Amino acid sequence: MHSKSSVRTERRKRIKKRIHKKVEGTSERPRLVVFRSLRGIYAQLVDDSSSKTICSVSSLSKDIKKGNKTETAKLVGKNLAEKAKTLKIEQVVFDRNGFLYHGRVKAVADGAREAGLKF
Repeated sequence: MHSKSSVRTERRKRIKKRIHKKVEGTSERPRLVVFRSLRGIYAQLVDDSSSKTICSVSSLSKDIKKGNKTETAKLVGKNLAEKAKTLKIEQVVFDRNGFLYHGRVKAVADGAREAGLKF
């Protein structure tokens, strides 16, 4: 019998595969990938044409102030958008990575939008 967490992980992986068929990042418009764990939240910009990570930010980095998880997620989004601006990236494609667009995942997207990324 499967544990509840493994069933959830398998479900997320199925959804992730379905999303990844439609969402593809290029060097002009990279993919903003969000991953959330119980401890932290991670966001990165990926260029799928060259299979490279352009930049990444996580809640574990020292420049992010600790608040509650949702506030921290919003800061992660803002920091990623600021890094993208320095790399002259204006537009991205959002990849929720199989997670529901709600809570911390939505907070990352909102933070990135507030800092000026378009998607």
